[in-house]
Amino acid sequence: MSMRIPILLSLAAALVFSGCTSTRQEPLPPDHLHAAMVMTKEQQASAVPTDSGVLRYEPATGEWHRRGPTIQMISSATSDPSDPQSLFYACGNGIARSTDGGVTWRLVTGWRESDVLQIAVDPENGDNVYAASAWGVIVSRDGGDTWQYANTGLEEYFAKGIAIDHRDPSRLILATTRGLYESRDQARHWQRNRDMPEVAVLRLRRGVDSPDTWLAGTEGRGVWVSHDDGHDWRAVAPELDGQNIYAVAVDPFDSAHLAAAGWDTGVWISTSRGGRWSRSSASLPSPNVTAMTFDENVQGRLWVSTFEEGTFYSDDDGNSWHGPHLFGAYVFDLVFLP
Repeated sequence: MSMRIPILLSLAAALVFSGCTSTRQEPLPPDHLHAAMVMTKEQQASAVPTDSGVLRYEPATGEWHRRGPTIQMISSATSDPSDPQSLFYACGNGIARSTDGGVTWRLVTGWRESDVLQIAVDPENGDNVYAASAWGVIVSRDGGDTWQYANTGLEEYFAKGIAIDHRDPSRLILATTRGLYESRDQARHWQRNRDMPEVAVLRLRRGVDSPDTWLAGTEGRGVWVSHDDGHDWRAVAPELDGQNIYAVAVDPFDSAHLAAAGWDTGVWISTSRGGRWSRSSASLPSPNVTAMTFDENVQGRLWVSTFEEGTFYSDDDGNSWHGPHLFGAYVFDLVFLP
């Protein structure tokens, strides 16, 4: 599937300069936006979607191209920070892995591991891979070749998201249907964060320029923020209290710049670390939002996926929106990958 939009961004190629005595490499090209999605709106003749998987956006051409296999349920995608050629897809039937940058793929889990929703790779040791699933946490200690469950201490196994603390890779935070859990020993033991209410956490994001900032979207309890590295949490955005928040985002260039959205909420923006919020989606075709992310390459750009009505971006905090992309799709996640 390919969709054309105006060309707004171009990528610079990586240049390697070599001499007789030294070699210097320029920064790698920016990561590309990827959408884990399934085309649903136009499936009138069949109950089974025929177009699904992960699509990569090419800014230079304004097109979206499939990357990897056609699998009916891919919830999210990630890469090994230390090896950009190593990619993982969280799928309904397990985990798909590529070790050659997406050229070839293989299902690396067995029949016991299913309904995988998010994957995280240790930034210092790619052998350690962690996945959140409907059946708890599954862990690989050999880069994804073999897997085992790691649910010791969990009161609830259904987990929507998992994140690694890049400053301390032995620490992980898990988003479950009974709040947040934390591990300090590479997922061998878990303990619930008592400061977050016992509520389903639907989406979890962390700041880049200020990693002490975490943002969480919940089911029926709105938006929660932490500014002390995920230890203490408080409810913010009173306008969204009681709502199901399926998408949150923290600007990688400015962690005071936050966004949140959910079902029938539209998009809400804060530029004050969550102190004040304003609705910024009047011109979007639908108030139902399933995924969002700030752009890693264009400062201030926010990408938002609406349910079946397209994916859009805004460069002015939602005063205007550009799109649609991926019209008719149900986008589960928007991520940037090599």
